[in-house]
Amino acid sequence: MFKNKILFLINLTASLVLYNNDLQEIEEVVSSFFSAYSNSFLYIIDNSSKSHNHIFKDYENVMYIYNNKNLGFGKAHNIGIKKAIALNSNYHIILNPDICIEKDTINKLIHFMDKNQEIGLTMPKVLYPSGKLQFLCKLIPTPKNLIIRRFSIIKNWIKNNDKVYELRFFKYNKNIEIPYVSGCFMFARTSILKKVNGFDERFFLYFEDLDLTRRIGQISKTVFFSEAIIYHKYRKESYQNNMAFIYHILSSIKYFNKWGWLIDKERTKINKKILLQFSEHKK
Repeated sequence: MFKNKILFLINLTASLVLYNNDLQEIEEVVSSFFSAYSNSFLYIIDNSSKSHNHIFKDYENVMYIYNNKNLGFGKAHNIGIKKAIALNSNYHIILNPDICIEKDTINKLIHFMDKNQEIGLTMPKVLYPSGKLQFLCKLIPTPKNLIIRRFSIIKNWIKNNDKVYELRFFKYNKNIEIPYVSGCFMFARTSILKKVNGFDERFFLYFEDLDLTRRIGQISKTVFFSEAIIYHKYRKESYQNNMAFIYHILSSIKYFNKWGWLIDKERTKINKKILLQFSEHKK
């Protein structure tokens, strides 16, 4: 199963969930992952309508799992997370298929986490393939934040909302605590994922990353690390696909039912703490 790899020497694991992805894109992310860090093991969990096993048969450090149905993002990743826990890796990456990793990124993340044991989850700087910054350091959203972003036709409302919600005044030039780590690339201690029991599988798609960040944030720090870089295509499928939009709405309802709609005292406290890291928001 693991061929010649000595299991207890694996420092890093990752899980990659597929759903009818472009084959070239899949090959690129797998190649990028192993080029960035060789002492690693990758669990590929495939929710697609047909198997892609033939792509990975020559990879020594890959376990391919074909579900033959769409289990959803979090539930599929939990398969890989449970295997990472059993393997006792130090760190686990929740990885999107539209990611490219710079070669020194994983080494930087491991070194950073090794030095800061209080951190349970981190994310690097995320850029578009063009090199443009993606504003993925976010506050915990209120229903109002999401309604304005999705449905407002008044550009100034959207701009003013995103300036604070997405911390758009932040230059992404220093390490800060963030309460919302994007599911495109979540770098976590495997032991922390074990403590929180991975993703909440009630979220089929969307908001599972926010929910996981909040639960990890209750027992350790969640941090943005400015000195490492990945590239993300970031298609915003819920803006283009009607079914994805429905999942987005359903997951938002589940999220606010779980954590609170208008009243969420933890959200208020955390967001205030995050903003106090910036001089323009200090009283």
